[in-house]
This record gives sequence, C-alpha cells and structure tokens, in this order.
Amino acid sequence: MTGWVAPTPSGPVTGTVRVPGSKSATARALVLAALADGESVLTGVLDARDSALMRAALRGLGVDLVDEGPGVVRVRPPARYTPARIDVGLSGTVMRFLPPVAALASGRSDFFGDAAASARPVAPLLDALRQAGVRIEGDALPFSVLGTGRVPGGPVELDASGSSQFVSALLMSGARFDAGVTVRHVGPPIPSRPYLGMTAGMLRDRGVRIDTPDADTWVVHPGPLAARDEAIEPDLMNAAAFLCAGLVTGGRVEMAWPERTLQDADGVLAALAAFGARVERTPGHVAVSGAGVRGADVDLRDVSELTCVLAAVACLADGPSRLRGVGHIRGHETDRLAALAAELGARGARVSETSDGLAITPGPLRGGPFATYADHRMAHAAAVLGLAVPGVELDDVACTSKTMPDFPGLWTALVGR
Repeated sequence: MTGWVAPTPSGPVTGTVRVPGSKSATARALVLAALADGESVLTGVLDARDSALMRAALRGLGVDLVDEGPGVVRVRPPARYTPARIDVGLSGTVMRFLPPVAALASGRSDFFGDAAASARPVAPLLDALRQAGVRIEGDALPFSVLGTGRVPGGPVELDASGSSQFVSALLMSGARFDAGVTVRHVGPPIPSRPYLGMTAGMLRDRGVRIDTPDADTWVVHPGPLAARDEAIEPDLMNAAAFLCAGLVTGGRVEMAWPERTLQDADGVLAALAAFGARVERTPGHVAVSGAGVRGADVDLRDVSELTCVLAAVACLADGPSRLRGVGHIRGHETDRLAALAAELGARGARVSETSDGLAITPGPLRGGPFATYADHRMAHAAAVLGLAVPGVELDDVACTSKTMPDFPGLWTALVGR
C-alpha cells in the first residue's frame, strides 16, 4: 500500500487502542544489550523499519540476535565487534547511536542510507568522537568510522542543539571507552531533553555510573554494562495520534498508559490538554475526549515528535495557534516545518514558519493530495486532518512502517471508513 485516503468518521470516535513498543526505547535497549557483558532478553520490541535497520546493523557488527517469539529478542554481544557496512535508511537512531559502537570494532565501518538521510545532522557527534580518539572520514552521510577495537574516551564538547541523540549516542557507548566519557554541551538549548533522561535511566538500570554535575554535562564512568532482561514500554509519541481522534471528533479514545515511564508522558498529555482535550488518568490507562478544539500557544521543545499531529489539530481549532521550540525538526526525516506549511496550507489553513516553529490560523479546509515526504509523522498529521476533512489523500502511507508496521490498519479499525 502506498497511496491512501484518510478515513473520515461519520460521528465521534470511541474505542480502545493498543500501540506497539517505543521506537526510542527499542533502539536504546538493542544498543545497550549489544554492549552488555552477557546476553539479554528484550520483550515488547518494536517490529518496524527503524528497528529492523538497527538489528541488521548490529548483526553486521557481530551481535547475535535471535527471535524467540513475537516482540521477544535474545541479544548476545560478541567477544569482538566486527566492522560492517551499515544502512541507516532514514533512521536518526541508527545513524547516530552506532558510530560509537563501530569505533569499538577493528576496521572500517561505512555508513550510508536513503538519499534524504544525508541532510540529517550528524557532524557534531562525529567531531565529538574525533575528540575521544576515533578516526572518522566525512562529516555527513555517507561517512566511515575507522575503528581500532578501543576508544580512549575522556572529555568532549559538542553543540547538541540539533539533536539530543548526539549526547545519547556518546553516553550509551561511553562506559566501554578506556577513560569513559565526559560530554559537555555548548550551544543553544538541547531539544527533546526527556530522551536524555531515558538514556541515562536505561544505563543506570544496567549498572553504569553516570553523573550529571550540571544541566549540560554528563560523566559516564568506564566499566561493564550488565546483561539485563528488559520489557519495552509502548510508544507514547505514536499513541498521541490516536488520542487526537478523541479530541478532534468529540469522542473518547482509551489506551494503556504506563505508570512509570522514561518517556515524557506528562508532556504528551499536557500538550493535548492545551488544545482542549479532556484527559482522564486511571492506574495503567488514559482516556482522551473532546468537546471542541481550541487554539493554543504551546512550547513543544521536549515533545517535538508531536509537532506534526498537533499542527493538524491546530488547523481544526477555533482560533490561531503557535507551536514553539521546534526549530530543530527542520533536520528530521524531512524539513518538517516547511513540509507542514506547504501541505496544510494547500488544504486551506494559513500556516507560516517562525524561527522556532509554526503560526497556524484555521481556514476553510478541503480534501486533496497530501505529500508525506517519506516521513511517518507527516502521514500521521494527514490522518488526523482527515478526521474532519473528507478526501485527504496521502501519497505514501507505507512510510508509517518506520515506527508502526500496520498504522493504516490500526487507524481504520479505530476510526472506521
């Protein structure tokens, strides 16, 4: 399936949804298990394009991954990592999390990917690895890591304002460096900071000592990463699109919601509430309902993955909205701000880019073509718009397989045709 017309329900959407495991937690769990001192069993592993690319890359580096059931993977680290040709696709996590691992192999590892991936920022991470003693050829995809089997490590400085993944990548492998690693961010604020908390929490769960003497410094002490069986929690960023259906249609959508999570669960729900959602929390669950969408002025710096779906919600609001703190998503799978301005504008809203986000004024909306730019979040935005606008035609819904293997099926089952 490529082209797809987003279904428009005939009335309020009500139902219960079960979303797959977190893309971010899956990527980190696979990498940490691959760096551990023994085998780990991961459950709830996301089966999607990004995780498949991560698994293929780790196998190339010598890691043994065995499927033991749906969403269950046994990970056995190698005695020595092997150099590999690594296809990152359009995945930021593969492109950024694995160069430090490849540096632990003896030999040349070549990183390449989809054409659009070359525009995704990675230079600050590669420069930080050079500071840690790693030889690297190139500053953008494609690039090569010339590993020697060990990394000296020590203090590095970088500007991580383009992606928090630069820091996470160094933290995850840092304990395997000879001197550990001290990462200092120098530059504008880091976006999506809760993901750094996720990384640090998962490292500590594996016994790694990591200190944070100030908000922009992380010290990872050298030592082993303990083998650990781990359950992957559901992806709350993917969940947000489905919760929007309750808000936009005046219905009620319920799903499992973790009591303890390394994701920014409160940030997701607060952003929805800003647009008028009624949020009901009960132990292990959340429900979102709506009685009209209101315009909002929200800072999404910590939950920037919500920008696309909330931009669509803003087009359906009772007044203007501002989405702030997300200038860095110009460097995501596509330039999301430009893409949203173009596609939502073509469907009748007034959308203009600001230095760090979007200004959106609703207008008379109409169906028609909606380009996804091979970006799963753009497809989610089109689906949300289609909740209230008949005839929104996605050029490629298959791009949603990046983080959700059957998004069209799950969406249609909830929303109806």
